[in-house]
Amino acid sequence: MNTGDKLNILLVDDQPGKLLSYEVMLAELGETLIKTSSAKEALEVLLRTDVAVILIDVCMPEFDGFELARMIRDHPRFQSTAIIFISAVHISEADSLRGYSAGAVDYVPVPVVPEVLRAKVKIFTELHRKTRMLEELNRDLESRVRERTAALEASAARLLESERGRSLALAAGNMGSWEYAIAERRWSLDDGQCRIFGIDAMEQSDADLIDSLFHKEDRGKLSRAWSVATPENPTFQSELRIVQPGGQTRWCMIVAAVTFDADDAAHRVSGVTIDVTDRREAERQQLLLAREVDHRARNALAVVQAIVRLGRSKSVEEYIAAVEGRVRALSLSHDLLSQSRWQGADIGRLVAEEFAPYQVDGGQRAVGLGPSIILPADRAQSVALVIHELATNAAKYGALSAAAGRVDLRWDIRDGFLVLDWMETGGPVVAAPSAKGLGTRIIESTVQQHKGDKAEFEWRPEGLRFHVSLSLVSRQESAATGTAAEPTKPVEPQAHHILVVEDEPLVGMWTSEVLAELGYKVLGPCLDVARATKIIEETRIDGAVLDVNLAGEPVFAVANLLAARNVPLVFLTGYEKTVLEKPFDAAPLLQKPIAADDLERALESVLGPSPERRRLLEG
Repeated sequence: MNTGDKLNILLVDDQPGKLLSYEVMLAELGETLIKTSSAKEALEVLLRTDVAVILIDVCMPEFDGFELARMIRDHPRFQSTAIIFISAVHISEADSLRGYSAGAVDYVPVPVVPEVLRAKVKIFTELHRKTRMLEELNRDLESRVRERTAALEASAARLLESERGRSLALAAGNMGSWEYAIAERRWSLDDGQCRIFGIDAMEQSDADLIDSLFHKEDRGKLSRAWSVATPENPTFQSELRIVQPGGQTRWCMIVAAVTFDADDAAHRVSGVTIDVTDRREAERQQLLLAREVDHRARNALAVVQAIVRLGRSKSVEEYIAAVEGRVRALSLSHDLLSQSRWQGADIGRLVAEEFAPYQVDGGQRAVGLGPSIILPADRAQSVALVIHELATNAAKYGALSAAAGRVDLRWDIRDGFLVLDWMETGGPVVAAPSAKGLGTRIIESTVQQHKGDKAEFEWRPEGLRFHVSLSLVSRQESAATGTAAEPTKPVEPQAHHILVVEDEPLVGMWTSEVLAELGYKVLGPCLDVARATKIIEETRIDGAVLDVNLAGEPVFAVANLLAARNVPLVFLTGYEKTVLEKPFDAAPLLQKPIAADDLERALESVLGPSPERRRLLEG
């Protein structure tokens, strides 16, 4: 085989689009790409074609990738053919071991990085090409060894150069090869292995240094692996950590084979090391992302649940319109945040979307004006709800309910606060409401999330004037400032006091309402640790309902204070149910969105029957 001869690379995937993408990625290698869409078709190609590398999709309808790889390995012709798995699903350690035992030499996760895929495929095509060249050279040398001593020496030189090329190829793919003479404790490392160890080639003679580079918890893995190897089963693989001299930890997969002497004693170990640190980090990030997406989805559902359950209307139609409007406002803020990868939302776009229904016949009945401001993620939802409630109230009772009515909204930033000025004119005569409706309660609860937040309603006859100041710093920073907190309200000495700590204002409102219906006296809801701590220090508490995560800050500081006072606890969370830390892992934990009955049962499990249930039983 000449070095310029094209090698065959077999692509196996049941999705034509993915096959096309792999063909584009690998085209520049200059090899022959054979595409198949099923395990049966792949096996037919293998039986009539010499293949250097096989790329297999793990998930296929007829046979999965593991089964196909095992069938290929069972054939004597293909026992050394390189098989690379491509997987679009998370590969666990058990799946990895299953794949390697089936004959895979590597995994490539989706989305596929073209440069990485090309590098890995190139390594094994070159190894295949060199192997075939060596086989041909050996056959040629055997026939001419007695008369071509000089040719043998030249071939030996070519073999050495080939080994150097293999070493360079391994290094380019974050791989390295090595040998270890057991009795002499002598290491032989190529350039790639030295790079993985983070040492100079001159340092490989220091066996103590190399031994120290393995993580202290993993140092015995290699010796244990080769100690149980046998001449019948000389190969092994292991995943372990290497700590470079600079302190950086690298995760590596080691595949090795043991050579035995005449007495069947382990004599030498030869292996290949693959640096899988980047792959493990990508998997960790993927898990964190999935966990955070799940948390945000559950919190969003809990907020929607609160909107649905808190709503009160005179008719079904009015109730449906109110719920749909509030959910649409939440959806708008989430859309804008998702477009910015949760970095913030443009207030101008929020206002424009909310005012759009009132811009009819070319008229500007609702006008917003202010500088470009990107709202923090934890403020976008609050502002969207405030503007929606104000606009809805104006359309039902205020300026937007009259043909000549007009709303003007101005915003700016002053001393770290977002300032909103809402002014209505041209509508019916306005008077202050006799009782707070849900819209007003939503505005007040969403506004008072940070220290220094203020909301002022002026019910002028000519139209509502509303002024609000919202802090744009994080809740933790706001709680750390010296701004005075709202004074604690006095509570009835004999009441059953339940502390509610919840960073989602609407969820806190709904939780408090459920507890009030059960006959409890609610303290809160508190939106952060600082406010909850103040109430704990000043008030007797009989029980607490705690959200595990408060805008990124764990609630366990509050839980510890309450536990020291022997206060029974119930936890709420949007994360998985394994989120509780000791010693609270035995406490009741409800996953959002929660049902009122579940909350009642959880409280009864730690406090006994609620005041309302006792009243019914006694009556």
